[in-house]
Amino acid sequence: MDNGKRIGRYIKSSVVGGEYYSAYLPKPLPPDPPINMAEIYPLLDRASVAVGRLDGLSVVLPDPQLFLYMYVRKEALLSSQIEGTQSSFSDLLIYENDEVPGVPVDDVAEVSSYVAAMNHGLERLRDFPLSLRLIKEIHTILMTNARGGTKQPGEFRTTQNWIGGSRPGNARFVPPPPEYVMECLDNFEKFLHDERVKMPALIKAAVAHVQFETIHPFLDGNGRLGRLLITFLLCVDGLLKEPLLYLSLYFKNRRDEYYSHLQSVREKGEWEEWVKFFLEGVEATAGQATETARKIISLFDADRKKIESSEKSNASVLTIHKYMQSHPIVSTAKLKDACGMSLPTVLRNLAVLESMNIVKEITGKERRRVYTYMDYINILNEGTEPIR
Repeated sequence: MDNGKRIGRYIKSSVVGGEYYSAYLPKPLPPDPPINMAEIYPLLDRASVAVGRLDGLSVVLPDPQLFLYMYVRKEALLSSQIEGTQSSFSDLLIYENDEVPGVPVDDVAEVSSYVAAMNHGLERLRDFPLSLRLIKEIHTILMTNARGGTKQPGEFRTTQNWIGGSRPGNARFVPPPPEYVMECLDNFEKFLHDERVKMPALIKAAVAHVQFETIHPFLDGNGRLGRLLITFLLCVDGLLKEPLLYLSLYFKNRRDEYYSHLQSVREKGEWEEWVKFFLEGVEATAGQATETARKIISLFDADRKKIESSEKSNASVLTIHKYMQSHPIVSTAKLKDACGMSLPTVLRNLAVLESMNIVKEITGKERRRVYTYMDYINILNEGTEPIR
């Protein structure tokens, strides 16, 4: 196979001061020659089975929206960590609880904007196509309160950007010059909706992700939005009923390999190696998500039985336990309002849960106390340690 036909071309450009650099212009999708599926089909089968198992779990979960609520936040955290934020899962939940997190508020606000962007995209996709217009909408929300939020949020770039290095001349990679961005994006949008392209949904998501990252159409936020597009595409193409598959943990743990594959597609046309890497990630990630869901179901069930069998149990204790399944870090003031109880009743019931080692107070204060559902947080925390 002649991979050379798949490789884009470099365009010689210059910046103020007369320094010349080479910017990369990718070939339109789909790859030509087509991806050789001979070695990929076994991986595709395994990945599809893993995704199917995860998607099926969304039907039997007692409360799929509860799992989704937390899982979306975990993905937002991981994706933002790849871009350099230092916030933890607990920081995000504390911030959403109107308390001050243990890291700079800017870091956590950025993660919170990712959650908002993801939710907006998923809601809009119910009755609107995945299009350049929607991508711009999502980017506007993504960049609210984020670093880079002053860099034309919601607008495709009209100046040159680059990846790595201090300027285009010493960058690791320079995306297309600004005058070619709309041509590249128009081709990208046509690929997303071209019914003549017969490509499995997972393969389509894999190649679309590379193309988006290569075009790098915004001045900032491309990585986070490119990772979001993977999940959006799988939902649009019907592979997932609920958006439960996110690859940021896989990309975070194998960052060097991830970036190397992207560059190999650009420089050598090695689409097959990228697709294999992507499908391995899908299989592993879907398996991890399925296991996480099972652990959470088991924990909630075991703790509920522990509460019901306790002599101290009452309906109010169970109500608080139920509320903390969707708010595993919560203040006493929030519980009072959400559960319709007096503050003394809330404190008394939290003491019961604390005596069972289900919740723990984390401020050490007499007033404005904050409680955490410890074992639940520990399950969700797996893999979310900030990158140092």
